[in-house]
Amino acid sequence: MWRAFTARRIAAAAAFGGGGITALGGLTFGLLVAEAKLARRLITATPGAGPPVADGLYGGTHGGAPLSLVMLGDSTAAGLGVHRPDETPAALLATGLSAIADRPVRLTNVARSGSRSQALSGQVDRALQTRPDLAVIMIGGNDVTARVAPAESVRHLGLAVARLRAAGSEVVVGTCPDLGTVKPLMQPLRYIARRASRQLAAAQTVAVVERGAHSVSLGDLLGREFSADPLSMFSEDRYHPSARGYAAACAAVLPAMASALGLEPAADEQPAGILPVYLAAAEAAEQSGTEVRKAATGRWAALLPRRQAPQPDPGRATA
Repeated sequence: MWRAFTARRIAAAAAFGGGGITALGGLTFGLLVAEAKLARRLITATPGAGPPVADGLYGGTHGGAPLSLVMLGDSTAAGLGVHRPDETPAALLATGLSAIADRPVRLTNVARSGSRSQALSGQVDRALQTRPDLAVIMIGGNDVTARVAPAESVRHLGLAVARLRAAGSEVVVGTCPDLGTVKPLMQPLRYIARRASRQLAAAQTVAVVERGAHSVSLGDLLGREFSADPLSMFSEDRYHPSARGYAAACAAVLPAMASALGLEPAADEQPAGILPVYLAAAEAAEQSGTEVRKAATGRWAALLPRRQAPQPDPGRATA
């Protein structure tokens, strides 16, 4: 109940321009500065190039006009941590969507590593030039690490979703991942990061669903697998997912994309529950891979578990 109350407070503050509650209090931050600096050194110590460019046409052997898919967000959406274009989440999602729709998919990725939610405005400007049928946003981790007020982060996300929806695009948002799973973070910093990222994820869900978009809780990056096998699920920097880790996340996001475009069989559409939107947001923040969508009436939302979706094979994503 406390998480639901917090999500509602953050969303309300975003709507009315307030600062909301900060992810980390000043005193707590001061005590954890040394740990944060150490974690940052560990994460950035591993050299690596930028994310591979995966833009292009996927499923070209299918008939029909291509669907336009655009990715927005931070390094997770950009695919930092993998070495080949076909391993990026954008390529995995484009390949999967093409197979489900039986149509080609033209992919454009405007996500940039290091982006916070305030960067979405410029990304939406570029995204709208592609006239997207579907936009996928993954954002939030950098807002938490930079101590951006959650209400400010949510306000920027809400504006981005509203602009995309007004232009006729369906929107799916993968909410802030659980930063408490990042191995270079030590306790108590790991606990603080987990709490802050889950609060932001719940508030993001409220804002996204109220604007008619779909929200998927990435939670701990859908991660019993991440906890059980971090060496294979995280990339060399121990912060961003590996190809296998991205495939696990895409397995939860892809069904929501199909649903947003009306491509899912009706049998898969039975919700696990109908709750007030702020309670649904809190529930999704605790259950990784849960999609939240607006219900037919009022401020209610439907919960649809997506964790059991088959994982896209990163070795078969070809442009």
